[in-house]
Amino acid sequence: MLFSELGLSKTILDTLDGLRLTTPTPIQVQAIPLVLEGRDVIGLAQTGTGKTAAFALPILHRLAPGKPAAPKKARALILSPTRELSAQIARSVKDYSRKLNMTSTVVVGGVSVRPQIKALAGGVDILIATPGRLMDLIEQRAVSLNEIEVVVLDEADQMLDIGFMPAIKRILAMTPAARQTLLFSATMPKEIRELSSRHLKSPTEVSVIPAKKTADRVEHSVMHMPTPAKMGALASLIRDRKGERVIVFTRTKRGADKATKRLEADGINAAAIHGNKSQGQRERALAGFRAGTVPVLIATDIAARGIDVPGVSLVVNYELPNVPEVYVHRIGRTARAGAEGTAVTFCAPDERSLLRDIEKLLKVAINVEKAPEGTYVDALADPDGDFAPLNRTQRPRQDARPQGAKPQGQGRRPGQNQGAGGKPQGQGRKPATGQQAGAPAANRHQPATGANQNGDQPAKSRRRRNDRRPRPEQAGDKAVARG
Repeated sequence: MLFSELGLSKTILDTLDGLRLTTPTPIQVQAIPLVLEGRDVIGLAQTGTGKTAAFALPILHRLAPGKPAAPKKARALILSPTRELSAQIARSVKDYSRKLNMTSTVVVGGVSVRPQIKALAGGVDILIATPGRLMDLIEQRAVSLNEIEVVVLDEADQMLDIGFMPAIKRILAMTPAARQTLLFSATMPKEIRELSSRHLKSPTEVSVIPAKKTADRVEHSVMHMPTPAKMGALASLIRDRKGERVIVFTRTKRGADKATKRLEADGINAAAIHGNKSQGQRERALAGFRAGTVPVLIATDIAARGIDVPGVSLVVNYELPNVPEVYVHRIGRTARAGAEGTAVTFCAPDERSLLRDIEKLLKVAINVEKAPEGTYVDALADPDGDFAPLNRTQRPRQDARPQGAKPQGQGRRPGQNQGAGGKPQGQGRKPATGQQAGAPAANRHQPATGANQNGDQPAKSRRRRNDRRPRPEQAGDKAVARG
């Protein structure tokens, strides 16, 4: 089937021809005619199957003949979980609408809100947004949703994982009841099913790939190893596939940063992308990854949504996800647009239950492979299974004392201010020379009470052992000078 058979306008078809897009994907074949009919749609498909065009093209077809948006208004709203995915959708919308007199803008967090307020002031036909920033703009009265005609919830399951569901429900309540609602997701958890039953009107469900099945062109395997061996295995695996684009997934932001530093220390150019990175840092990391100057991208699950980079040949699950459905999203970063890819999972002994959950979800046993040649156990691993920072080295310092040895000068032999028993004089039960029983201990910041007329100090001294510097002025002279 061709795009020309789906009922899209000639202007849009000409644009698609210019983009060299003639054959729609299965999700586009099923969803576009339904959206053109004005029906609510639930689209189930893995990432990389063309979901953006499945809702963007019919929305442009519907809105093109209408009047432009009024100031501070929007005609269509597309919600996505991350900045990267929002930016990706915005690029696609601009490409598809290049021959249409329509406006679109994207509003996300992590950047200044003032340019976004300015862009919304004159009204916008299509608004692409993350829920958090959109709520901020609504509260500032920078935009109103009372003229929305179409709402799209893209990657709805990920928005659920992030915790956006309360904001989404508030946003949907601000839109007209007569709107058209489209929901696209790779998986369909119970909460998303409940959301669709409340906010979609008699939706038609289309599913081109079962939500519990991985991409057909992805070859996935698992390597069992202790956690301290993972970094060596990762470095070796990346070296064996030199010149290829690799995405590595960690569970935490801290883990992503530390893995990046360790790979760079091993001479492997890598960049991290996660929620704590600024928008500029994230954009630079993605730009380097797309250009090939940064062959390895280390990401958390949330930040990875919207990474649509062609030619990713390998996805590494450095740590298994706590939610088995996340595995589907991770491996969807490779084998996109009909290409083939590989997904490798590093499984520590304490992660085997998570691996069983993934296999149960997929209804298939993941192939087991041996760790790559050259894998080593990281001697710097922390007790909690994480790896140590780079300022520690495996080689001990030349002046380092043997293990178990006591620090020099502590309990080894009596110092200059110590008695034969090794205890400092004047600190035990027996009073020091020149001090009466019951007298308060001398204050080293004030002249000693036992000083003679010449200001000489008593035997008790706090000078450090082996201190060759000349004595300071006498304590009595100091007291006179301060007065």
